[in-house]
Amino acid sequence: MVNARKVSFSKVMLVLGLLFLYLPMFVLVVYSFNASRLVSVWAGFSTQWYGALFQDQQILAAVWMSLRIAFYAATMAVCLGTMAAFIITRFRRMRGRTLLSSMVTAPLVMPEVITGLSLLLLFVQMAELTGWPGDRGLATIWIAHTTFCSAYVAVVVAARLREVDRSVEEAAMDLGAPPLKTFLIITLPVIAPALVSGWLLAFTLSLDDLVIASFVSGPGATTLPMVVFSSVRLGVSPKINALATLIILAVSLIAFIAWFLMRRSDEKRLKGNA
Repeated sequence: MVNARKVSFSKVMLVLGLLFLYLPMFVLVVYSFNASRLVSVWAGFSTQWYGALFQDQQILAAVWMSLRIAFYAATMAVCLGTMAAFIITRFRRMRGRTLLSSMVTAPLVMPEVITGLSLLLLFVQMAELTGWPGDRGLATIWIAHTTFCSAYVAVVVAARLREVDRSVEEAAMDLGAPPLKTFLIITLPVIAPALVSGWLLAFTLSLDDLVIASFVSGPGATTLPMVVFSSVRLGVSPKINALATLIILAVSLIAFIAWFLMRRSDEKRLKGNA
């Protein structure tokens, strides 16, 4: 008599959770190859909607704009977030440190509607006082995305900075290295995985944002989420399924490459310490 293998509650919940997360994505990928115009009716296998997608100039222009904004916002967010994290973790006796930490992390809990509305009012007042921005577009969306992405980067980098061995930095400065050189040669390589993770997180958040971009964009600036949202309101097009499938493929590939590179970096670091 073979004993039945006992299935734990945690394993069942894990499987159900994974199905809940990834089954809708799997269905979306399958229906991106649907020959029918109706997304809920299967009419055979076809790749026609991928061809139609690459001929849609509105979607292609929105993709290019969203990628540029996400790249610029993620890069600037890493710079600002790293500086904020360094100040919060290293200058513990600084007056106003608690206030600065609260202000840096405030966008994490602030509703996007409030953030978008406040930035819109800021840009309107700046345009009246200084004449800039004349038209809301790529620059205003970039500034708005940098504002809330920097908070996420600061949290990620600050967590890594708290784990850095300060004795190595102190030894380098005792040997005559200035603080900037110590940061570039010792601290920066140690926190590099956190910088990469923060950049990828900020890039994803910027690429996915709809609410804030809707407030601070103008008629000539339309991001990909805005195009998708407008299209879905009029009825889901199979081209949107094809677009979502390509995004899932690209994100999965980038995540795998980042994981592989960080794993190799950790293995080299462990071998060096051995």
